[in-house]
Amino acid sequence: MIMNGLLILAFSSSAVSFSTLLRHGTAPTLQSLIVAFLTSFTFFLQLRISDEFKDFEEDSQYRPYRPVPRGLITLRELGWVFAIGALVQLSLAFWHQPRQILLLLITWFYLAGMSKEFFLRRWLKSRPLIYMVSHMAIMPLIDLYATACDWSKYTEIPPPGLLWFLVTSFFNGMVIEIGRKIRVPADEENGVQTYTFLWGRVRAVGSWWLVLALTLAAALGAARNIGSTPLVGTIMSAMFIGAIWLGVSFLRNPVGGRGKMIEMYSGIWTLFLYLSLGVISLVTKMLS
Repeated sequence: MIMNGLLILAFSSSAVSFSTLLRHGTAPTLQSLIVAFLTSFTFFLQLRISDEFKDFEEDSQYRPYRPVPRGLITLRELGWVFAIGALVQLSLAFWHQPRQILLLLITWFYLAGMSKEFFLRRWLKSRPLIYMVSHMAIMPLIDLYATACDWSKYTEIPPPGLLWFLVTSFFNGMVIEIGRKIRVPADEENGVQTYTFLWGRVRAVGSWWLVLALTLAAALGAARNIGSTPLVGTIMSAMFIGAIWLGVSFLRNPVGGRGKMIEMYSGIWTLFLYLSLGVISLVTKMLS
């Protein structure tokens, strides 16, 4: 929970900082940082709740140890939490910048489609790659909203160069998604479609490396627009080398817990990615 909170804080604050750098601002306002964090946190909470709804039958059959199948919390109660979160997001948008409500509605609309598997559940489930891509598209939408907590105060359209940041967010969502579903044989669960189960260990790790590389390439494109290519390139290249080493270690010796290490590393990668593109780059520019 703490790790997730830190990741969302890095995600939201860096989105605001990156927007500030693009428009050559001095520093983001405290209000924009607060709204970006609280709204982003609520978005990710809503994503988690929507997963509980769409996976309820599957979880009840294969993962009865989880809180909802065990009855520790009901879907009805989660629905109320979702609705309260939406009211909080709407209130924050009115308080901060009403024109952001349109972006909020767009993100809600896509989230609603995700919660219903776009009414193509069987078709998507049989195509894991398309399934992942369709669900990761929510990441740039959340990122766009977070950056808008800065730029919407000054302009009606996003600043040039923002697209690279959104593409980085899209690919990094895949880094987290694949990273959390790489497991050694002893840790596989019946009925759980991990990527090691679907594709095998070599293809799963290779896919993780691929999306890491795509994220790095997109991050360098984003960094170029804010004049931080050396900084971001150095930090994230070192992180990429670490990912290569970890993946090789996993393939050579797939003992229990190695899959969890890849999941943890995906989170650490994400933390350094957003901090280097946002907060660290902004502080560096302010001190230079």
